[in-house]
Amino acid sequence: MNDHPVIARIHLNPHSREVQRDLRDATQMHRTVMRTVPDRLGDAPRRQAGLLYRLDQSETSSTLLVQATRLDLERLPAGYGTAQVKSLAPMFTALRKGLAVRYRIVVNPAKRERLSPEEKNKQGKIVALSGAEADQWWLRRAAGAGLQLHVLTSTSLEPVRPRRPQAPSMRHSLLRYDGTATVTDPDALTDALLTGIGRGKPYGAGLLSLAPASTA
Repeated sequence: MNDHPVIARIHLNPHSREVQRDLRDATQMHRTVMRTVPDRLGDAPRRQAGLLYRLDQSETSSTLLVQATRLDLERLPAGYGTAQVKSLAPMFTALRKGLAVRYRIVVNPAKRERLSPEEKNKQGKIVALSGAEADQWWLRRAAGAGLQLHVLTSTSLEPVRPRRPQAPSMRHSLLRYDGTATVTDPDALTDALLTGIGRGKPYGAGLLSLAPASTA
């Protein structure tokens, strides 16, 4: 596989039945996206392919971003959308300490519930975070990923819940963060860009997008 992934920006066809189905069901969206990477990747195919994706929606359009080390968009359903694909290698080459960037990410901020000493052999539930707690979660995760945040604007998205049989009952509460930042650790940021940030990656969370920010 390639050292650096590619990213596809797919403008979804609103008249496609498959698109309409996937927009209603995050599990189906995940299955469709998984069709774009090679078969026979073992027990953790999404991780092996470096697959991350995000759905960006407005009032007039839906755009699916898919990142992986290899993509075959011919395997998408016919008429699913129109796509542009580009290598992310130039972005990785440009990363340096002090670089000003704009970012976007959808995340599933959560923490594990703390249990009493009497329950030390059990695991607490995963609890979704919101408001100031979610903002602090993202500030910490961004710092660990080599970004010093200057602006963070949050947008609440429709939560998703796995719909497959025997799926966990937990729903994934999603938040989108947009803003500006400065690169503090290019190596940590490269790892975060390649592997994603936080939970919920099978449901469209974790893909961090960067663009140059004006310093004027």
